Amino acid sequence: MSALSLTAMIFGIMLGLMVVRTPIAIAMFVAGAVGYVVQTGWLPFSNFLNNQAFARFASYDLSVIPLFILMGHFATQGGISRALFQFAAAIMGRFKGGLAMASVLASAAFGAICGSSVATSATITGVALPEMRRHGYSGRLATGTLAAGGTLGILIPPSVPLVIYAILTEQNIAKLFAAAMVPGLLAMVGYMVAIGVYVRLVPGQAPEAGASPGERLTWRSALGILPIAVVFLMVFGGIYGGFFTPTEGAAVGAALTFVAALLKREMTWEKFKKCFYATAESSAMIFLIFIGADLMNSALALTQVPNQLASVVGGWGLSPVLVVTAIMLFYVLLGAVMDELSMLLLTIPIFFPMIMGLDFGMPKESVAIWFGIMVLMTVGFGLLAPPVGLNVYVVNSLAKDVPIAESYRGVVPFLISDVIRTTVLLLFPGISLWLVQYIG
Repeated sequence: MSALSLTAMIFGIMLGLMVVRTPIAIAMFVAGAVGYVVQTGWLPFSNFLNNQAFARFASYDLSVIPLFILMGHFATQGGISRALFQFAAAIMGRFKGGLAMASVLASAAFGAICGSSVATSATITGVALPEMRRHGYSGRLATGTLAAGGTLGILIPPSVPLVIYAILTEQNIAKLFAAAMVPGLLAMVGYMVAIGVYVRLVPGQAPEAGASPGERLTWRSALGILPIAVVFLMVFGGIYGGFFTPTEGAAVGAALTFVAALLKREMTWEKFKKCFYATAESSAMIFLIFIGADLMNSALALTQVPNQLASVVGGWGLSPVLVVTAIMLFYVLLGAVMDELSMLLLTIPIFFPMIMGLDFGMPKESVAIWFGIMVLMTVGFGLLAPPVGLNVYVVNSLAKDVPIAESYRGVVPFLISDVIRTTVLLLFPGISLWLVQYIG
């Protein structure tokens, strides 16, 4: 069997299993196992699986993932999201579309201690959606805003997909977090601008300015966001100040978020257990995807097709920026059938060596960091774009009176904002790399 036929067989098995709704981790594992056994036999496969599982799970760097997930669950169960939205509404509620803008602000702030897009969407939706509907916002604008705001959970550090990218490519997590900061803030501002333009161009989507003003900004509402500020400053100040590593920073952040939840008197014993159960469940899912992707990537590596693909692309003489554009478009298409973690684990081992072999006129480390941010932007796009758009499904499931088609129409202004922002970051890499230069 030729290398190309083997590659087609591996992908065919994976896609076939996904069609019958097999979990993506199992689909990749089975496809990789069949491809590996066909090429090497059963005994080499058994030895590889034994050694690879230990090598993957014994990695100290992986411990940062459950710690950031736990920090997000403490924030979710601790009632911190409610204080964030109340503070944001007090600032933005007096403008037309202000509560929608406040939802974006709250999502960005919550994402700064969560690291998960789905968790950010679900949490802020539970707080903001009733208020937006009560003040006369359309279901289209409300659900579209909350789905888009949820993507800030992975665009603004800490970001679990960015941590996984750092582990796969052996890059510095702190530098990747720094590189994501400016693009994440640009995303937040872009979404708020999109809301402001949309409510003025499309009548009836939001109440008129001043018709439903937010609460007055008080010291009490300002103090409500103090825990978020303290956690963010302690975690990222400690990391960039050299006091501790990103893994230690995640542990500190989880502990501080737990203390903040206790001080707000929102954390009960049942919620405390739920945080750990949910963290264990999410971490197990991620680690199982790791094993499945590792096995499938190893089977593909044995075919030598990824290396041949890199050589063929390099021989075409295409502009490096054009190659990155093509990869990003591929990610948009792939997002219709796969979640963001699966996409990264399956494709980064193939695409990353190809990108590093191209000449962008920058140091290799800068290329690696910039490419990671571009991938992150595209993953965020896939969380909104039909036909899947995981964030849209999550928010729409909580807004049962809004048709899913209306929610998809609601994310269109934000997808336009995403396209503009991603194009700017693609053409001007220095925007992403600006903060990185200050990190030793």
